[in-house]
Amino acid sequence: MKYSLEELSDKLEIQELAYEYSEAIDQKDFDRLDAVFTPDAHIDYSAMGGAVGSYPEVKKFLQDTLPMFDDYYHMVTNLHIKLNGDSASGRVMCFNPMGMPVPDKAPQMMFLGLFYLDKYVRTSDGWRICERVEEHSWAYNVPEGVLPESKP
Repeated sequence: MKYSLEELSDKLEIQELAYEYSEAIDQKDFDRLDAVFTPDAHIDYSAMGGAVGSYPEVKKFLQDTLPMFDDYYHMVTNLHIKLNGDSASGRVMCFNPMGMPVPDKAPQMMFLGLFYLDKYVRTSDGWRICERVEEHSWAYNVPEGVLPESKP
């Protein structure tokens, strides 16, 4: 495929959103997400047992929930971005190991595979995610009841 310089720049800027999202989440620096999402973004994390709502609602959910996990990270890869002028869509693969707290024991490490189905929009501040929906791919060693219809 042949891309113009503007298309390459757009794809790179959108790719950087995926990395900035992961860094902000993994460093528990949730205010950095303000430069990733539009203020009115819709986010749906329900496929992996999370919140659904507007960006401010989901940001609060992340701030309240993720600090209970001592160990986790988000590794994003295989970004497939389709440009359409000042909007775009994308599918981003994510590998997410998380240490689930267990009273009086070491955390139970669960491993999650998912995709982010994103919609992007060009703003005066650059590209932002205006919609993110998680798509469940696989899960391993997840405690019963943690994920919708999950099995231990």
